[in-house]
Amino acid sequence: MNTKMIDYLMHLADNSLIYGHRLSEWCGHGPILEVDMALSNIALDHIGAARSLYQYAAELEGNGKTEDSYPYFRDIRAFRNVLLVELPNGDFADTIARSLCFDSYQFFLYQALKNSKDQRIAAIAEKSLKEVTYHQRFSSEWTIRLGDGTEESREKMQRAIHEVWAYTGEMFDASATENEMLEAGIGTDLSAIKIQWEERMAEIIQEATLSYPMRAQGAWFQKGGKTGIHTEYMGSILSEMQYLQKSYPGCEW
Repeated sequence: MNTKMIDYLMHLADNSLIYGHRLSEWCGHGPILEVDMALSNIALDHIGAARSLYQYAAELEGNGKTEDSYPYFRDIRAFRNVLLVELPNGDFADTIARSLCFDSYQFFLYQALKNSKDQRIAAIAEKSLKEVTYHQRFSSEWTIRLGDGTEESREKMQRAIHEVWAYTGEMFDASATENEMLEAGIGTDLSAIKIQWEERMAEIIQEATLSYPMRAQGAWFQKGGKTGIHTEYMGSILSEMQYLQKSYPGCEW
């Protein structure tokens, strides 16, 4: 169980870590100061959640592992995040579209994980849900503002949602580990979360006066991250993130 449990924790933590890293790239580059600060704080929320999950994994694994062992010393194939969170930021509309999809997913995921039989995961989910509730509100409000704004902002928001949509299916495509955690009462039913997510997305997209991306039943979608097969963008993220520790092993501030 410990091996599967650690793999599950890696999936949850890697999603937050890589997404937090992506959002941190907006620091100093936001369209307005308020948004710049908001994105930086959201990035910190995600990294904080990742730390809590890595700490738990380190305790379970032992062998001298710490929370830093997982982000800094694993190979790209060992990361279990979905491809959605490693996509480049693009322009502001691209980031908001990606945030809307991922924030809504995490909101319903953490709502469900509050009831996990694993008390540590339940506690992390409850704490993180407070932050994710704000994240979802932020991305939803900006989706509506851009979609129901000028002709240019509407066009960019619509394009961004259509482009990111092919990466959303992986969030609900349960891995073997996720299925095992569900059976153990630790994880959650992703098919139920998908229904809630789709309803929420349809509501926001309609309010933003945008078109909902229609995909045929069983349509192909991008996947691979949960099994360690990532995009070329992930290599760039890890090169930047792991540079210091790999260049100067064991260095401390």
